[in-house]
Parts: sequence; structure tokens; C-alpha cells
Amino acid sequence: MKIIVPMAGRGSRLRPHTLTVPKPLVPVAGKPIVHRLVSDITKVLGEPIEEIAFILGDPAFFGEDVVESLKNLAIGLGAKPSIYRQLDPKGTGHAIMCAEPSLSGPAVIAYADTLIRASFDLDKNADSVIWTKKVDNPEAYGVVNLNENGHIVELVEKPKEFVSDQAVIGIYYFKDVAVLKNELQYVLDNDIINGGEYQINDGIKRMMANGKVFVTGKVDEWMDCGNKNVTVETNQRMLGFLEADGEELISNDISQENANIIPPCFIGENVILKDCTVGPFVSIGANTTIANSTVKNSLIQSNTTIKNANLDNAMIGNHVKYDGKFETVSIGDYSVLE
Repeated sequence: MKIIVPMAGRGSRLRPHTLTVPKPLVPVAGKPIVHRLVSDITKVLGEPIEEIAFILGDPAFFGEDVVESLKNLAIGLGAKPSIYRQLDPKGTGHAIMCAEPSLSGPAVIAYADTLIRASFDLDKNADSVIWTKKVDNPEAYGVVNLNENGHIVELVEKPKEFVSDQAVIGIYYFKDVAVLKNELQYVLDNDIINGGEYQINDGIKRMMANGKVFVTGKVDEWMDCGNKNVTVETNQRMLGFLEADGEELISNDISQENANIIPPCFIGENVILKDCTVGPFVSIGANTTIANSTVKNSLIQSNTTIKNANLDNAMIGNHVKYDGKFETVSIGDYSVLE
């Protein structure tokens, strides 16, 4: 089994937090989004992963530190790491084809801006599985249309009239991903463009037209990391799941002086808490100091100093100095508010 991870986008909806850090590497509940996604998919599949291929963008943004981080992630999961580049952002189908040498055999393709919680058996009798989640407002999503046998026969983007309430979440299994590769090559060769880009859906539609069987795989939880508000919400939900799993979330080398921690919280290494209340649902990166403050429902990255603050629903980046009485904020890396 292989895992293919397109992650070339810079994450404009999550700015300013993605001006210096690619969105898939923004930590949620103490671990970068892509690390958590790939690790969770590996657990769900429950079988050895032969290779994990990452498709990155411009080396000026996705630099050697990113490459090294992803290689270590793959190796830690017992897989061979492969790194590809999509230097010209031409869409999801084009991104996948940038990893052409790895497109053979059984594979999962997963876009690195979402997190899941799932437990199920993979239907290997089908040619492909498209993971979906039941949603209350299907008109806002791409959804699947099913026939009487439960097979996917159509992908519909943001339907104006009801088709189904099963939204596509951006994770796919292919019994032989080379079949998708061949169809996407046709899409590229014939310049089939939708929304100004080459889309994975056009390759999938060609597979369906050729009689390939597609079924749904349901997830228990689907968490988005598209913008600041939903990322803070995803951090809250993930902390709750990890606490229920019994995972140790607080480092044993933090410094506390007159500090109260209300779980669940993730607190990284060398964090200093003084005259403060932290939690519930707070993640704090390594080497951060919080003093004379109250922080809840918030995500604070590494090497940051927070003082004299009352924060709720806040997301604060790395290397920030924050001194003030603002309440709901979104502050990127290297900011100073004094």
C-alpha cells in the first residue's frame, strides 16, 4: 500500500499563519496537520505502508526543513519517503501526476488540509473507495450520487438540488492507482480543464465511464483546517479525542507557578506558565511563556510570549510577543503586540 499526499498549496485561507509555514505543517493538538493525517490513515488501513509520496510546491516555501520533516514522518511509519514538486499550481489532477513514478499498485490519495477519525474495513473488492461524511448542507460541498447497489455513479460539485448528503472529504483509495494515472494522463493530453485547472474528478469520471466500481468509505469525524475559526475548533475536537484515548498531552518538563491547567490541553516542552489559567481546549507549542493571563479554546504555537491577556477562540503563531487585552485574535508568526 502507498499513500500519496498532494500538499503544494500555501493555504491562503489560513493567513497570516501560513505566510511562513505551509498549512499542512501548522500544528493542531501538538502535531502538524499532515503528520497527524498520515499517521491516522496508516492506523485506519491497518497494513504495512510501502511508500509515502509527498507532492510539494515551490522549494522557496517548502524548503529542506519541510522535506526532512516529511521524510522522517514516512520513515517513522516504516515507509519509503518520496518527494515530488508541483512548481506550477494547475489543479488536483496535475498535482497527482507530478508523482507519476509512484502511481502504481494499491494507494490512498489524501489531501493534507483535513483530519479524520475513522475505524472501518477497506473494501478491496471495489476498484476505488471515496471517503465521505454525512453533512447537513450538501449544497456547500462536492457530493456523491449512489445507485441502488450503493455504488458511486456520479460526483456533483455543490449541487443546487439535492443529490445526496454524503460529502467528499478528499481521501481516496485505488486498488490500482495506475488506472487513475492513465485517465489523468488523458485529461492532461486533451486539455480537459474545469475551474481553470486539471481536476482529479475528471480522471475519476473517466474511470466510472469505463465501468470501474466506486464505493463510499464513511468516517466517524471529519475536521477541517481551512481557516482560523475551523482550525481552532478542530484543535478543540482533537484534544477531546486524544484525552479520551488516554494520550499523554502535557510534557513533564513544563514550569508552573501559580498556574491552573483545565484539561484537555496540549502543552509542549519547556513551556512556562505563571499566574495564569490555561484551558480547556488549549494547545501550546514548545518554549512558550504565558503569564498573568487566561487562555481557553485557543491554539498557540512555539517560542511565543503571552502576558496580560484574556484569550478565547484565539490562534497565535510562532515567535510572537503579545501583551494586551484583546480577546479574539488571529496573529501570525513573528508579530509583536505590546
